[in-house]
Amino acid sequence: MAVFETRDRTGGALSLPWPLKRAGLSGAGLMLGLLLLFLLLFLVAPLYLVLQRSLQDESGAFVGLANYAAYFSGRSAQRVIGNTLLVATVSTVLTVGLALLFAFALSRTCMPFKGVFRGIALLPLLTPSLLSAMALTQLFGNQGYLRNLMFGESIYGPIGIVVGMTIAHFPHVFIILSAAIALSDQRLYEAARALRAGPVRIFRTVTLPSIKYGLISSVIVSFTLCLTDFGIPKVIGGQYDLLATEIYKQVVGQQNFQVGAVVSILLLAPAVVAFVLDRAARRRQASALTSKSVPFTPEPRALVDRMAFGYCALVAIALLAVIAVPGYASFIKFWPYNLDLTLRNYQFDRVAGDGWQSYFNSLKLALLTAVIGTSVIFVGAYLTEKSRAGHWLRSTYQMVSIFPMAVPGLVLGLAYIFFINDPANPLEILYGTFAILVISTIVHYYTVSHLTAVTALRQLDDEFEQVSDSLKAARHRLFFRVTVPICLPAILDISMYLFLSAMTTVSAAVFLYSHDTSLAAIAVINMDDAGEYAAASAMAIVIVATCLAARLVHLAATRGMARRARAWMQQ
Repeated sequence: MAVFETRDRTGGALSLPWPLKRAGLSGAGLMLGLLLLFLLLFLVAPLYLVLQRSLQDESGAFVGLANYAAYFSGRSAQRVIGNTLLVATVSTVLTVGLALLFAFALSRTCMPFKGVFRGIALLPLLTPSLLSAMALTQLFGNQGYLRNLMFGESIYGPIGIVVGMTIAHFPHVFIILSAAIALSDQRLYEAARALRAGPVRIFRTVTLPSIKYGLISSVIVSFTLCLTDFGIPKVIGGQYDLLATEIYKQVVGQQNFQVGAVVSILLLAPAVVAFVLDRAARRRQASALTSKSVPFTPEPRALVDRMAFGYCALVAIALLAVIAVPGYASFIKFWPYNLDLTLRNYQFDRVAGDGWQSYFNSLKLALLTAVIGTSVIFVGAYLTEKSRAGHWLRSTYQMVSIFPMAVPGLVLGLAYIFFINDPANPLEILYGTFAILVISTIVHYYTVSHLTAVTALRQLDDEFEQVSDSLKAARHRLFFRVTVPICLPAILDISMYLFLSAMTTVSAAVFLYSHDTSLAAIAVINMDDAGEYAAASAMAIVIVATCLAARLVHLAATRGMARRARAWMQQ
């Protein structure tokens, strides 16, 4: 086969086969094509099989929409869909409302301890989402200390699910709203006050228009998270079924893969629609920014500042209780009857959940996901933004890399069952292995990492590449000596995001783990199902402690690099 030598923007002489040269593929295009193939193979193809399975019977014969008709004809379908929409709507309203007030209190007042409250608001990001459900059961459950405050109602059901989701999803919404509020232009408020507009009119005509796209985005994100959350309804939902738990029951409980595929498509559809709406809202928000905007600076108001401090303190107590209550329960001999302290609950080998091995599996998964995922995602983003690969290839890769955000973890896990657990698929050897857990976790959290890398790379001027080309320097030298060092803070952010996500993930892994690859978050669910509530709390606290330690190391590393960067820029 004829071989041609070419030099592309990623540097170095690359020998490409004649058909690739004929097709106009450079070395950068080939690498980007391989990454695109990875996403097509482990994202698009499995999802296509879910859709295909929903249109087939058990023998594999095509039956069209018969499975959908059969599911909707049952009494449970309307109930499950209605429950899901009700819980998602109520939780979204509560989450967005509480987070909006919290963000306003931090941004528009002069209350003290803003940094402390902001840090507490982000703490749930370091915990498995089901930890909030565990805290609620220990406080308001049948044996909880505060069960009398339920006034005869049960925490097991819609009340517990809504409260648990509100707490767990609070930081996601808070981050979006904080960013939107921080972008407000003070000049507009000064003009409104000069025209003697009242507070209500200023909020309606100035504040609301300036944050409306962030508000829309937060509503969509919260609603999507509520639709796809599995851990919280699994722990505290009781007999109140949602679409997420329905998939699990149909596949794991009844081995009914056709109905599981149908419910997966029903869960995927609104998530995709919400994702499209969110992307449109974010684009509109970005286009509204101008270089002349002046950041808003709040003025001291004693009464308002005290009220804001009191509200933030109440929210902070609720968020801290999510960690403090299970943390305390993890040291109790027998909650709530024998409150003597003990370390027995941390002896995981004596309870269900595969002992400490599940924790070390999670740690291994988190490290591999952080290292491999960061490398793959950053290289892909670099080739998309800085290479001379074909425009169609870069655009296709960009589009496909955004799509994982719209795919619920449960749907992705089920898709991998159909895709990997197939004798006709040579990738069947991955089934039940650690590799499939790493791949699924990288794909599941691909989008946020990719967007982070793209944002960092777009801040670099194209003159770096132009100077490198003029000096005939290999692009890989530019990549490792210039691009990577400059983007190192963003690279560390990506690796930390992937590490934390892998440590706390439940939804996709719940279908993919085996006896040898059980994870800590899955062990928490298994312990909770077995009635080992104290041990489940202990394992959850170990996960939180690991994530917190990793986050502290990350903060120390980024601050050190920031100081060096400022010193370099001042030279």
